[in-house]
Amino acid sequence: MRRDAWQVRKQAVRSRGGIVAAQHVEAATIGAEILRGGGNAVDAAVATSLALGVLEPWMSGLGGGGCMLVRLADGGSHAVDCGMVAPRRLDPAAYPLAGGMAGDLFGWPAVVEVRNRHGPLAVAVPGLADGLRLAHERWGTMSLPELVAPALALAERGFEVDWYVSQMVTGAAADLRRYPHAADCWLPDGLPPAPPWTGDTPTLATGGLCDTLRRLAVEGLRGFYEGETAEALLADCAELGVPLGRDDLAGYRARQLEPLAVPYRAETILAMPGPFAGTTITRSLEQLDREPLGGADEATFAALARTLLRAYRERLEPDGPACTSHLNAVDRHGNLVALTQTLLSTFGSKLLGPRTGLLLNNGIMWFDPRPGRPNSIAPGVQPLSNMCPVIGLGPHRRFALGASGGRRILPAVLQITAFLVDLNQRLEPAFHQPRLDVSGPDLVTVDDRLPFELEPPPGAVLRRLGPRPSPLLFACPTAVLDEPASGWREGMTEPIQPRADAVAA
Repeated sequence: MRRDAWQVRKQAVRSRGGIVAAQHVEAATIGAEILRGGGNAVDAAVATSLALGVLEPWMSGLGGGGCMLVRLADGGSHAVDCGMVAPRRLDPAAYPLAGGMAGDLFGWPAVVEVRNRHGPLAVAVPGLADGLRLAHERWGTMSLPELVAPALALAERGFEVDWYVSQMVTGAAADLRRYPHAADCWLPDGLPPAPPWTGDTPTLATGGLCDTLRRLAVEGLRGFYEGETAEALLADCAELGVPLGRDDLAGYRARQLEPLAVPYRAETILAMPGPFAGTTITRSLEQLDREPLGGADEATFAALARTLLRAYRERLEPDGPACTSHLNAVDRHGNLVALTQTLLSTFGSKLLGPRTGLLLNNGIMWFDPRPGRPNSIAPGVQPLSNMCPVIGLGPHRRFALGASGGRRILPAVLQITAFLVDLNQRLEPAFHQPRLDVSGPDLVTVDDRLPFELEPPPGAVLRRLGPRPSPLLFACPTAVLDEPASGWREGMTEPIQPRADAVAA
């Protein structure tokens, strides 16, 4: 029985110009304004990324990492790996097992004092800033100060508190209160902030974030690793007890790679190489390509469930919640960007840099704390990640797609890809189509709006639940779509996510 009486719908945005789709409509608006001002999709993605780090700092930001796919109008395809890396001075022995399993449903054994989940030993070397630098230098057209300016204006305005902010802070308050700088910012008077009944919008100060953005606009994004911003970050880490050294920052480099490319029906799907979920989704597409998917019926969803269960049983995949953000951009020339960025958990490590104003990631949580395993904690190593942006290249249209939601990302991306390709849906019906989620090797969660009963695959348990804003059970996807022949473009975001939207240039 459904417990919620509401029905939520969003309309796809259509335009003959460019479109930006993001998890916060104000960030998408900033990206669209960059396109209107003559920037390309990469420029828009950089500006949107920086804005998201101000508007939803618990999700992602310069204190975290990410990955990006770029498809240029001239036919070039590129991947940018800016994932987080363990500090070189990290000591695996500092994460002794506590006995039992972690209470956060991540799937790993518990660690003493949850050191891998929050606090100074949870922080990995951030990579997003250098990923944005690489993309901007190679494919951007506007100056960096122009792209930083909108995010800086947001930081100077102050962080606006509404019901959604109150909910996000409340959910992390038990851990935020442990760390003085974060508590001072996010728990004024020791409690989560709440908007007054009068409808006024209170703001929280963003601290050193304004200074950080101003410096980076002048010294460039590489200054995050080797400039004045790096010095401020190192001072923050020293004060907070984070074992991140000067050599960790100076030695970090985002990598430009060749995307994975897998034929699927009459299309080609591009995915991330390396320790992301790209390999898993390409194997899943290869398997699904052998299944006849004729419509949104029992046979199609049974095939999707089988494919996803096999994917999770084959892959060593962290299995837990994450706070991630995904954005897509398409410009009037047909350049496409799919960018996923994250702190990993909500508010990352729960550490706020007093000088930089940055929330620092908890990327060490991605590692298996058990020694001697393929993804075990180790210094200077990049862990496995479940980020999964894709770009689809078909004979008549192309799309950029991705999602946030930790373990729920891959199922959402795979299904929406199938809806677009196999069912020939447009973005709006594809995003409103009820989905299923495979949350591990033996659990299938089915959207209870599906008009039929689905038999659980062998060895799996099936449950039916309705979609809701929190907890988000079926990931939070966003996408843009380009039809070169007609000149029309579309953008769409997860309907039940209250802030996500697409904005036309």
